[in-house]
Amino acid sequence: MGICYQTMDCMQHTRQNIAGTDDGHCRLKYVNLEVQENHASHQTLGLSSQHLVVRRGKPFKLTLLFRSRAWNPQTENLVLEVWLGGLSERIPVRLSRKRSHSLKWSARVFPGDRHPQSVAVHLCSPALSSVGVYRLLVHIESTRGTRSYAVGSFVLLCNPWLKDDPVFMPLDIHIEEYVKSDFGMVYMGTSLNVSQRPWSFGQYEPGVLEVCLKLLQVSPQHLRDKQRDYVRRVDPVYLSRVLCAMVNCNDDLGVLAGKWQGDYREGTRPTEWSGSADILNQWASSRFSPVRYGQCWVFASVLCTVMRALGIPSRVVTVFNAAHDTNGNLKIEEIYSTRGEKCEKLGLSKDSIWNFHVWVECWMRRPDLGPEFDGWQVVDPTPQEKSSGIFCCGPCPVAAIQRGYLNVPYDAAFIYASIDADVVRLIVRDGLVVGRSVDTECVGQLIYTKSIGSDTPENLTQAYKSLQRGPAVIAVKPQYGVCHMFSMAADSRNVSYGALPVETGGSTSGLKVSLKVQRVPSVGESICVSVTVTNRGSCHRVLLEHLNAQLKEFNSSAQTTFWETHQKLQIQAGEVLTLQHVISPVEYESMLVVKDIVNMAVVIKDVRTKERVLAAEEFNITSPQISIEVQGGDWIQVGKECTVHVSFTNTFTKVLAGVLLTVEGSGLIQGKDQTRAVLLQPGQTIEKEVSIMAASAGTKLLMASLCHSNSSYVMARSFHRVSVTTT
Repeated sequence: MGICYQTMDCMQHTRQNIAGTDDGHCRLKYVNLEVQENHASHQTLGLSSQHLVVRRGKPFKLTLLFRSRAWNPQTENLVLEVWLGGLSERIPVRLSRKRSHSLKWSARVFPGDRHPQSVAVHLCSPALSSVGVYRLLVHIESTRGTRSYAVGSFVLLCNPWLKDDPVFMPLDIHIEEYVKSDFGMVYMGTSLNVSQRPWSFGQYEPGVLEVCLKLLQVSPQHLRDKQRDYVRRVDPVYLSRVLCAMVNCNDDLGVLAGKWQGDYREGTRPTEWSGSADILNQWASSRFSPVRYGQCWVFASVLCTVMRALGIPSRVVTVFNAAHDTNGNLKIEEIYSTRGEKCEKLGLSKDSIWNFHVWVECWMRRPDLGPEFDGWQVVDPTPQEKSSGIFCCGPCPVAAIQRGYLNVPYDAAFIYASIDADVVRLIVRDGLVVGRSVDTECVGQLIYTKSIGSDTPENLTQAYKSLQRGPAVIAVKPQYGVCHMFSMAADSRNVSYGALPVETGGSTSGLKVSLKVQRVPSVGESICVSVTVTNRGSCHRVLLEHLNAQLKEFNSSAQTTFWETHQKLQIQAGEVLTLQHVISPVEYESMLVVKDIVNMAVVIKDVRTKERVLAAEEFNITSPQISIEVQGGDWIQVGKECTVHVSFTNTFTKVLAGVLLTVEGSGLIQGKDQTRAVLLQPGQTIEKEVSIMAASAGTKLLMASLCHSNSSYVMARSFHRVSVTTT
């Protein structure tokens, strides 16, 4: 008798019925994939309603029901076969009295699992198995021939609970936060005034896991060589590089298109996203057209969703004052005028400093480097520079960054510069450098992630930056898991100014200046700044002070000056002089929008010696808050309608005209709910009641925003977390 294949639709049902006639053979009637039991055992509840989802290295149960008589191990062989693409593995079913781990696929029947017409089989993959969607076949072999049945499919994920898995995490509380949690916090703003916005990772939203798996299927690596890609999917280092590149669309069929300035009408402003599920589902439903638009926190949050869905522990990390060092010299030049205006780079370089930059850390072992580099790895999906020819960055061990090992795979030098480059500030007049300062503390001043079990930030700065700043180190080719190191050249941070000539003159050693924002203001409050000048010389000095304030976005150059002052002053030898300045709300409110950051700079000039010194600081003004209150509390049930009260009080000193208050929430509200006010006086409130209802469980976010006719930008935006349960 030949092989008989009887194929079933296995995608939608837990039990698979198999038709056929009884001719004395052992025949399979149906297979129960035991979805509920397996999902509970494998910590995959809620990840998919379409597939059985299990984790590698852990047995899962299948119940085989036979049509007329039970399987007879003495006369018949029962064989399971798994297929991943064109790769397959045949797994004989063995009777066993003990559970044991294996480096190969195994299928075991334990005492008590055999019944008159059924048998429970425990199928287990190796700890190092490829992530993907597997097809499952059952073969019943006897002297009469073989009957084969295509009985379904299952998804195999990484297993952070398993010691032999490279993504193993020893503490359950960490797994709960970095794998199972569908809620995160993104930190933004400036190091002086950190703001935060919640993010719904949404890995339990319908279809999200399937979209994450589809990312692997349409990656350039898979399209180029399917078999090689499937084989390499055992390795989280490989997976993280592939998925990092697939989150941006710069050189593949990736998820997001980036845009940092200009018109966003062809898509969604990055600031309007609050979760990953909408982005991933939009990408899949458009047949892999890029979703417009993302910026760093959107790229990072989407990647974090994908990694958590596939079982790789991940978290979103914010670096404040992050450097983009395009030429690899570990220094970033900033140009200021003699009046304290921050200027364009004059063609010096394309280097820049973002007030904040967001990337992802993923947890994994690094057998390619050695155990000292195990643990958190930086993976940055924002398309900045190419890595081995593709727009991705990492994974790079955080431990390598802290030690300054610049040649450790992947992209250590670029990431190191992001958190530890020097800032060279040049004062330029008529094309001449007339003053300079070097700031070794500004870049990477603060590095935050969400704390475990809390919305408060955890400070990771010391994990990246050693207490004693030493020379960066180059790693020679790793051999046998050991990296051999030698120090960088001593002049690697020497300053050069390209085509800019330096004006000859006196040293700036006699003067010192610092600038401090007394208290970071909220909208409607004055900006109070103190400038401290120290005369370290032995002579009386006559000085000119120029103080300048400009608005900028977090990733861009400063824009037009909105406030400035200058004055002449005198200072005695050895004297410390403190100058107080106040910018009233009416002097900045007309220009400010919610995303704006203030660049404040002071230039002090010695009238006699022409010495100039500079100090600068950047900070964001706390935007007005929109109140969001869910009646009955923030825990709601699926299918139950609830009321939300949303209100905004005008804290500005001016009347707002044409006010529009908008409330939206993916999975809670269809579309947008809006209310308007023709005029909103100072101190007056606009409010709205909104009905919400959730169709699925998980963490959802409500977002409220407010704009007015005097500005095309949103002037206030607030978020509120809602936890949805089934009971």
